[in-house]
Amino acid sequence: MKILAIDFNSLMNRSFYAIRHLSTKDGLETNALFGFAKTYQKLVAAHQPDVVVAAYDLRAPTFRHKMYDAYKGNRSPMPDELRPQMPLGREFVNLAGGTVIGIEGYEADDVLGTIGNYADNHLDTFCVIATGDRDSLQLVSEKTSVCLATNKGDILFTPDKVREDYGLEPKQLIEVKALMGDSSDNIPGVKGIGEKTALALITKNGSLQNILDNLDSIEATPRIKNLISEHREEAVMSRTLGEINCHVPMEFNPEILAKKERQTDALEEFLRRYELTSVLESFGFSKKEEQLTFAAPTVKPCDVLENPENLCALVQEAGRLLLLPEWEKSEPVKLRIHLDGRKFAVVTEQIAKMLSELLALPLPKITLDAKPLYRFAMKNGIAYSGELDDVKLQAYLLSNSDKSYPIPDLVQTYCPGMENFPEELRDTAALAPLFDAMNEILSEKQMQFLYGEIERPLCEVLASMEEEGFLVDEQGITEFGQMLDNRIETLKSELMELAGQEFNPNSPAHLSEILFNKLGLPTGKKTKTGYSTDVDVLEKLLPYHPIVGKILEYRKLSKLSSTYVTGLKKCIQPDGRVHSTFNQTETRTGRISSSDPNVQNIPVRTELGAEMRKFFVAKEGCTLVDADYSQIELRVLAAISGDKNMIDGFAKGADIHRMTASQVFHIPFDEVPAELRSRSKAINFGIVYGISAFSLSQDIHVTVKEAKKYIEDYLHTYSGVAAYMQQSVEKARELGYVETIFHRPRYLPDILSKKPALRGFSERVAMNMPIQGTAADIIKLAMIRVYRRLRDEKLQSRLILQVHDELLVEAQESEAEQVMAIVKEEMEHAADLAVKLSVDIHQGKDWYQAKG
Repeated sequence: MKILAIDFNSLMNRSFYAIRHLSTKDGLETNALFGFAKTYQKLVAAHQPDVVVAAYDLRAPTFRHKMYDAYKGNRSPMPDELRPQMPLGREFVNLAGGTVIGIEGYEADDVLGTIGNYADNHLDTFCVIATGDRDSLQLVSEKTSVCLATNKGDILFTPDKVREDYGLEPKQLIEVKALMGDSSDNIPGVKGIGEKTALALITKNGSLQNILDNLDSIEATPRIKNLISEHREEAVMSRTLGEINCHVPMEFNPEILAKKERQTDALEEFLRRYELTSVLESFGFSKKEEQLTFAAPTVKPCDVLENPENLCALVQEAGRLLLLPEWEKSEPVKLRIHLDGRKFAVVTEQIAKMLSELLALPLPKITLDAKPLYRFAMKNGIAYSGELDDVKLQAYLLSNSDKSYPIPDLVQTYCPGMENFPEELRDTAALAPLFDAMNEILSEKQMQFLYGEIERPLCEVLASMEEEGFLVDEQGITEFGQMLDNRIETLKSELMELAGQEFNPNSPAHLSEILFNKLGLPTGKKTKTGYSTDVDVLEKLLPYHPIVGKILEYRKLSKLSSTYVTGLKKCIQPDGRVHSTFNQTETRTGRISSSDPNVQNIPVRTELGAEMRKFFVAKEGCTLVDADYSQIELRVLAAISGDKNMIDGFAKGADIHRMTASQVFHIPFDEVPAELRSRSKAINFGIVYGISAFSLSQDIHVTVKEAKKYIEDYLHTYSGVAAYMQQSVEKARELGYVETIFHRPRYLPDILSKKPALRGFSERVAMNMPIQGTAADIIKLAMIRVYRRLRDEKLQSRLILQVHDELLVEAQESEAEQVMAIVKEEMEHAADLAVKLSVDIHQGKDWYQAKG
């Protein structure tokens, strides 16, 4: 069996830039589609494959982006003329009898490598990879060849051809890239080493690892050796970034794919629709003019009603409101409504009045992003009926690693066969098919409760919190900032005195010069610009010189001043409050994040940082009620693992950290010293995050051997936790993901990686995500319950903030006791677990006081 594996994005790009100014009569660019279709035919004719597969890149970040933020960071965005042609190219492959494959978390190269690996490991199976990217040459083997598209024509690379051109084995090209890097992918390599030097080094030494292991003795100039030594970490990382993953978890059965046939009628209609006349003829279809007249127009006309007076009646007749607002500075400037079929309404006049009428209709409502609509309604006193369904929230739950969820991308993923509409109406027309398609998938994955009872109602709660905001004491912040600035200036003078000269303490280069050259302190890790002066390095230098402690204090106060004083003051609105944006679709664990300002990041670990909470205050006649879950993640761990010892400890109301210390260190409960309780606390919370022995040793200042023994004893004591951790990793290996008790998934594409670092990270996530994610789900349920109780009991008090496991309510003083009872009750009963949830609750005039 022969497989033709096509690098779809690579060949579409080559076609786009090779063929210019080709379009249909309606103005749709088709140059890339035309070029790719011709290339596809040529490849099939030349290689006569039994199976054709086209691998393409999804928009979701890959494991390489997660490892190195700057990966492919220098690439220009896809040209606007090419973007709409990409789904058309994939549609062509399917109609022509091929199969299109894209796997989230991986690149097309990885899919190609996995297909090549399949051929390498199956009798009588051969693979030809068609690409314009030389990176694929590393995949060449006795059974996998690469057909490389070049400006001089296609070149077929076999192992002998690679040896002839490069003097190396195909796999050694990975080692070459590790040294020379790759500017197109923004892989750094070793700065100063080009292809010629890299090839020579690998030819003589075989691999990057051999070079690093024998750097002093290799045959190279001192300059080259120094470059490799200085950029050792970049080289190792570049090797990982540059190696194609040949073990992508995907279903691939060429025996089944070989049975796929060309969809003759649909292919002919497709080629006529996009006026690809020469391709049409080469497939054996007639190109007669009379036949061309049967092709349907690319876009059928739509009936668009401008500001219709009977809009509500039309929507009621349609049965659901499909609404897509256009916003400018949080104000709607246009409403697009899909009524049915190809009938739409557009509202540009009296928008607030029309929204008021539409949102009051007692029927299902679907939009892309519900939160701005809720907030606009709250701001303007608009009553609304029921909840808004949100396709963005659906998409987030189904693919929470994406950074954004534009409708064209969602259509491509969930309903690619959708009928074409004029561009200005396309997104609105997609709302219903998207909602229905994703709703079905959510149901199949048992995620309906997660969407319908957690994320959808939470959207309304977050809108309310944003609209309410949090009152701040601007004068107090100003005075606090002045105090910080005075202390910073004093510290700066002390630093100059200790250094014996003027220097810029904000400059790592200046700081490195003072610490390591002038004062002669021990050097730590080296970066591209010199020796590191990050916090980890400085903390290790504390015993060597008093200047180090001053530098750490200077940095801490400078950050407090610039980020939390100056930054917070910029966010104060005319009403004296800060109105944070709460982001519902950003984290993979399901936690909510905030921005402008990021109130979840207000420092609390230092006494001075915690002072910032004093400037978040209750308005006149109100008090702040602060409720915090007690050890929620440990309680979730006990419940999920079913560990009897831990469950019994919580049931008895024992100090769980003291109890752990007693059992792990074999000391009577009443005799556990504070130091051992502190260590046990670090172990308890570390286990939740899949902590390693090395990390624990750093946290509690013991040897790695001692830390390893502590973890082993802990897991022996809590055997249910040990079993849970093992089972969670095994389940992740089997399924490729883990999930919370509410079925929120976290996909782990690297769980089977051959790279220990990638695999180890995925295993730790497999252990801790169900715990962290479940805790995040529970706090969301608590927010919804508290919000609804306050509303339903017609109280004036309002939920205004959520930070991790903590809720804050701005309560009318006359309602404070009632509010405290409501909050405690709803938080403690948000989920029914084997371990009772416990809440610490206090009140005060400012956030600092309310923390208790």
